[in-house]
Amino acid sequence: MPPDAQSQAAQGGRRRTALRTRPGELTRSARPDPSPAPSLIARPLPLPLPLLCSLLPPLPRPHARPPSQVPPPRPPPWFLGSAPLSSVPLLVHSPGPPRGLSSSPRPAPLPPAESSLPRPAPSQSPQSGPPPQPDPLSLPRSALPVPRLVPRGRSAYGVTQRRPPARPARPAPPPPTPTLPPPPPQPQPRPGLLGPLTVRRPSASAPGALSPADPAAPWALGAMGAAEPLRSVLWVKQQRCAVSLDPARALLRWWRSPGPGAGAPGADACSVPISEIITVEETDINGKHYTSGKWQKMEKPYAFTVHRVRRARQHRWRWAQVTFWCPEEQLCHLWLQTLRELLEKLTSRPKHLLVFINPFGGKGQGKRIYERKVAPLFTLASITTEIIVTERANHAKESLYELNIDKYDGIVCVGGDGMFSEVLHGLVGRTQRDAGVDQDQPRASLVPSPLRIGIIPAGSTDCVCYSTVGTNDAETSALHIVVGDSLPMDVSSVHHNSTLLRYSVSLLGYGFYGDIIKDSEQKRWMGLVRYDFSGLKTFLSHHCYEGTVSFLPAQHTVGSPRDRKPCRAGCFVCRQSKRQLEEERKRSLYGLESAEEVEEWKVVCGQFLAINATNMSCACPRSPQGLSPAAHLGDGSSDLILIRKCSRFNFLRFLVRHTNQGDQFDFTFVEVYRVKKFQFVSKPAEDEDGSVRGRGKKRLGQLCSDRPPCCCAVSSSAWNCDGEVLSSPAIEVRVHCQLVRLFARGIEENSKQESHR
Repeated sequence: MPPDAQSQAAQGGRRRTALRTRPGELTRSARPDPSPAPSLIARPLPLPLPLLCSLLPPLPRPHARPPSQVPPPRPPPWFLGSAPLSSVPLLVHSPGPPRGLSSSPRPAPLPPAESSLPRPAPSQSPQSGPPPQPDPLSLPRSALPVPRLVPRGRSAYGVTQRRPPARPARPAPPPPTPTLPPPPPQPQPRPGLLGPLTVRRPSASAPGALSPADPAAPWALGAMGAAEPLRSVLWVKQQRCAVSLDPARALLRWWRSPGPGAGAPGADACSVPISEIITVEETDINGKHYTSGKWQKMEKPYAFTVHRVRRARQHRWRWAQVTFWCPEEQLCHLWLQTLRELLEKLTSRPKHLLVFINPFGGKGQGKRIYERKVAPLFTLASITTEIIVTERANHAKESLYELNIDKYDGIVCVGGDGMFSEVLHGLVGRTQRDAGVDQDQPRASLVPSPLRIGIIPAGSTDCVCYSTVGTNDAETSALHIVVGDSLPMDVSSVHHNSTLLRYSVSLLGYGFYGDIIKDSEQKRWMGLVRYDFSGLKTFLSHHCYEGTVSFLPAQHTVGSPRDRKPCRAGCFVCRQSKRQLEEERKRSLYGLESAEEVEEWKVVCGQFLAINATNMSCACPRSPQGLSPAAHLGDGSSDLILIRKCSRFNFLRFLVRHTNQGDQFDFTFVEVYRVKKFQFVSKPAEDEDGSVRGRGKKRLGQLCSDRPPCCCAVSSSAWNCDGEVLSSPAIEVRVHCQLVRLFARGIEENSKQESHR
């Protein structure tokens, strides 16, 4: 600032000080300040003045001392030189005590340093009066004091001053809001990488593993933990790939990474859950020569092979394997050890199985299918087996009653639906016998079996396997057994006069399906063609049967037979229905009324072409939707389908609906109910000797003149119970919720198709 401007500012400051001075108050000294702060005058302040003032401690008010001991003024630390007061925002403080000096000092929260306190001059005495004030107009311009900026209402030495009333106080500006610096950007995980990225290294010199400190691996971040991810750069089919193993999600992933670091997984990334890994083994590379340029970087490669499940079309599973090449032996052993530890934690996998093989079922290929497709997978998964080849009917059932089944983790049957029915009766019967449950009592609560049943399809229809897995493929069923899948399934008990006849899991049919199985049993010499021949013959005969059906509706179930929501893997309907059934049983145990006593039975009478009860969809390759597409495997209910008397053409339309996507229940002569109990009693045949019609039957057989031309009524039919014939005309059926468990997962929705790498 020029000297003239500085002098004018100093004179203006002195005039303002003189106007504020009143008699009886201390006045400012006119002597110039000996130690101005040139550094603060020369450069501007980097911070706003109000914020800087608020950070400085207030100056204390000293005790009243005589005027002779008043020290010369010194600039405060925030001295602004000769800047005009109008350009500097002032802080307005609360007014101090009355005029004059206060008798008691005002305490200060933080005293200033000694260097900032005023010191009295040694030449003055306490008794001497104030020094003579020189005339400001007579002093030279260089001797004038520089005005100092102090807060309003307070002097530099803590003495309170009052403004004249004619000049109101200037309002205080709002304190500036301190602007905080933005937080540093947090590292975001790349797409496809799960959680914090951590690399475990066997040694500091492993060239194949990436460490957090490696500049070529910015993706390898995270803290070591009990279940930290294991990630490395390995080779798969002579391609550099980033391999990731996340124990928290039990997922193994790998994707191509040609450049440095891991990179982001692309569309060609492959993943396999740990639960679908069959086994992991070290690959023997002795005797192999690698002349490719990509392999010359490794002096001696090490490799391990992961045997896994690969999904194919139409719900099929295939055994696949992928080999990972490592540049260091310790890194290879680390991956082997980590994967094997995770596989050992899968306690649901079987270790010892009992296998029944039916050499006569289907096309007689049961033993060959097991040896070629199933046994190698069991050996690979280290599953030991005991094999029994059945020699007669009910051989498997009798063996299960005699053997010690506690040492097995499951039972496997190789054959068709008849072989599965034998194993089912043997396992359920053995469990009830050991638990002391009387199976002949229709109201008895059966005990679930602890062992699971595996089905290797080798029969003619394989309805149970198709409805639970989605395909009739032996390799797919074997892989479900190896990985230890578990699927609960309902079982229906069929009684007659308080005697157990059989157990049923798929179809219990009367009328049309009962006549087919009854006629086909007499034509076994025809092979598999007998079912088609008997089916055509039964359709042309078009017999209807009169009887009474009584059923108890299943109120605990969530769905309905016509909601078109099929049972799939992880079915919500099965879980919710099971939970509600358990609540009903608890209420009955605590003395409350049973649901069966409160609910009312419904009765339906008439003439029926067919009566079907299905615990599952009963799907097969010929009927992908099955007899009841919305039937559930473990909801504790059965779908009761009643087909009343109709013409052949309408009945043919109903049968054709089983082979397409149409609603097969959308007919006036078809009724469907979801029940948990039902009874059927056929109408007894009339006395044939006392009627003309009876004499005509004896001579000419069936006469249709007294019946509608579309249907002929006969006395009774037989029941088709999972391919076995039951001749009892009156039965009582009860559904037992989730009585057995299978080595299956259920039909998966939108099964993904993977390609080999």
